[in-house]
Amino acid sequence: MMHVLGVERSILGQPWRWRATASDNLAPHDLVTQLLLARGCTPDALDDHRSPSIRAFMPDPSTFRDMDAAADRLADAVQRGENVAIFGDYDVDGATSAALMILLLRELGLEARGYIPDRLLEGYGPTAAAMTRLAREGASLIVTVDCGAQAFDALAAAHAAPVDVIVVDHHQCASELPLAHAVVNPNRLDEGEGAAHGHLAAVGVAFLLGAALLRTLRRRGFFAARPEPKLLDLLDLVALGTVADVAQLRGLNRAFVAQGLKVMAARRNVGLAALIEASRLTRAPTATDLGFALGPRINAGGRVGRADLGLRLLTTRDPAEARSIAAELDRLNEERRAIEAAVQAEAEATCASGRRVTVVAGQAWHPGVIGIVAGRLKEKLGQPAIVIAIDAEGVGKGSGRSIAGVDLGQAVLAAKEAGLLAAGGGHAMAAGLTIAAENVPAFADFVEELLGDRVTAAVADRALLVDSVHAPGGVTPDLVTAMETGGPYGVGWPSPRVAIGPVRPIKVDVVGNGHIRAIVAGDDGRSLKAMAFRSADTPLGAALLGAAPHRKLWLAGRAKIDDWAQRPAAELHIDDAAWAD
Repeated sequence: MMHVLGVERSILGQPWRWRATASDNLAPHDLVTQLLLARGCTPDALDDHRSPSIRAFMPDPSTFRDMDAAADRLADAVQRGENVAIFGDYDVDGATSAALMILLLRELGLEARGYIPDRLLEGYGPTAAAMTRLAREGASLIVTVDCGAQAFDALAAAHAAPVDVIVVDHHQCASELPLAHAVVNPNRLDEGEGAAHGHLAAVGVAFLLGAALLRTLRRRGFFAARPEPKLLDLLDLVALGTVADVAQLRGLNRAFVAQGLKVMAARRNVGLAALIEASRLTRAPTATDLGFALGPRINAGGRVGRADLGLRLLTTRDPAEARSIAAELDRLNEERRAIEAAVQAEAEATCASGRRVTVVAGQAWHPGVIGIVAGRLKEKLGQPAIVIAIDAEGVGKGSGRSIAGVDLGQAVLAAKEAGLLAAGGGHAMAAGLTIAAENVPAFADFVEELLGDRVTAAVADRALLVDSVHAPGGVTPDLVTAMETGGPYGVGWPSPRVAIGPVRPIKVDVVGNGHIRAIVAGDDGRSLKAMAFRSADTPLGAALLGAAPHRKLWLAGRAKIDDWAQRPAAELHIDDAAWAD
């Protein structure tokens, strides 16, 4: 296999390969076509992927199991004016899913109640206490969003209350389903055609339920005397939840994000408009902003503040209330960063060597940041990582993040079935669990035995994939703009990576939270700014900081626009480097 620029082993220990191969018959003069084909688009689908639309990728909602039953029950509730509660998770996917259902029902004349459990006091997902309390307070229908697929005891309690429950979820299911009026989940083991959409975030599944609900009401003549809500106006929520939940951006998800960003740019949602302002974004948000600016602020409420702040922000009609909540979420996000840094430092200090799956646990770690820390460890170590916060009663709450090719959700379900966990679930790339402190060592051994060989194989197959090679002077704003045309980018539809060089460092220093900033010059006489984030204590950072002025490097990373300059300029966000001599 041909290596890009002859790099068989980079500073980070991986080969550089072309994302596309010669057999793909790429047209080098057509950059966007090249990018689309290299990401798996077939030639006959190029037009649909150049500008992904909902119409091109939307399936018939009825192909999903229980979808029609769920839509009929919701339609009954709308027409009868029932007391409906929307029970969501405390993360961005849960908040956006709940907000979508509440806003849609509001447009249909039904004011549904939102309920987000407290992370510390109630934990993840429905509980029997919460279900019976909602029933006691008058709810005749509860819709769980982004949770419920494994809530057997809670849904049994709801059935006994009695209250109907519709589950709208995307997490992996067991062979047996909880007792509910309907379970809409593309990852049901008995799912048919809908299984092709198992990569949807819960908010995407909620959108499909919304479409099925409107169709059902339309057939019943509900809109004969009133306007039909515009479901597409809620795509800003779908885009935010999809990106923040790190869902695969392929097929329908790409359409959700592409069209949702257009809706978001109009700032119709009062809460999102306030959040964009609090995030200090002066332009229309991009997919990157959803993941790194807006999503973390919504999450901050559930992590270190009040769990319902995100849902309240996304559903408020009051601009003043929206600005107040957005400011509070911005403050909580800063607090979250400080807590996260402390937990990460302790977690890194406890990592055991020789393990292919990292499992770390600590007393009094804040459970609201363990998912982020797990993600940081996964990126730094290049292997799955599970971080467990153990409370004063000896109960651990864990969160894990995985690498491509290693299904962590299935491993957690297997550990639960083996009696090592009190609760657990998730999907291939992320999972959560509850465990007794004394079971942590046995659990660590279990996942190491189950996943170790898969991790070894995944790491051995690891390579840095490159789309194009340029001299420093070729990395321009025009190049960045052209490449962005092939977006939106994210997991499953990776943003283009360019290699540049050879270059020699002119100036290199450490800035911010361990970031490396470099000015490099090429043989073409042009210089370029480059950033290597969170890399000061990595081999990549050491190489950049220690490079002699005369020694040349190849750099690979993402070309981005530097908005801070008086005039927009291109810069490189470095993923890897290799010696050029």
